[in-house]
Amino acid sequence: MSHLTRLPTQPPAPVAALVALLREVPPSCGPVRLVAVDGHAGSGKTTFAGRLAVALGGAPVLHLDALASHDAFFDWTGRLTEAVLSPLSHGRSARYRVYDWARGEFPADPAAESVLDPEPVVVVEGVGAGRRALRPYLACLLWMDMSPAQAWRRGRKRDGPELTEFWRAWTRAERTHFAEDPSSSYANFVVRQGVQGYEVRRGPEGHR
Repeated sequence: MSHLTRLPTQPPAPVAALVALLREVPPSCGPVRLVAVDGHAGSGKTTFAGRLAVALGGAPVLHLDALASHDAFFDWTGRLTEAVLSPLSHGRSARYRVYDWARGEFPADPAAESVLDPEPVVVVEGVGAGRRALRPYLACLLWMDMSPAQAWRRGRKRDGPELTEFWRAWTRAERTHFAEDPSSSYANFVVRQGVQGYEVRRGPEGHR
């Protein structure tokens, strides 16, 4: 059973209505309302999370790509818990090092740490943002409504042929991840990008 806050039942809502709801839900990680944006790679999570953050008045966004690595696409839960969730849950700023995907390493210099303050709302986006280990800390889980095949086509087109091998490895890992730890069935809201903007509908958890 999900520990997410159950948001009120309502008709399809635009982003503005979603923002109003997010500002009213109780904090979920210390003083922070942690809002996750999950979905398949290439489904538009980063773009939507950025627009949602702006609509929330400049909420900070944590990109899970910062904590993953080539060696462990999804083995970042411990790093996230220690560096981010634990300090935020105590009202302290989180500090973490951002993985350099070009160099294939985390920076050694402590001065390279990124800082995430315990703002009223913090958005965390990335594949697996709604995973089982994170759900107890979430105020709301949003799922990007796009099939894996369509999302992966978009991602490959975005990244170009030079990352073909990376995408082969990634899609295998993503299939395994969602088979073992699905998160779409726990979403409070499902987000679909349309021609005229985003449509936000109740997700499976929003019906309960």
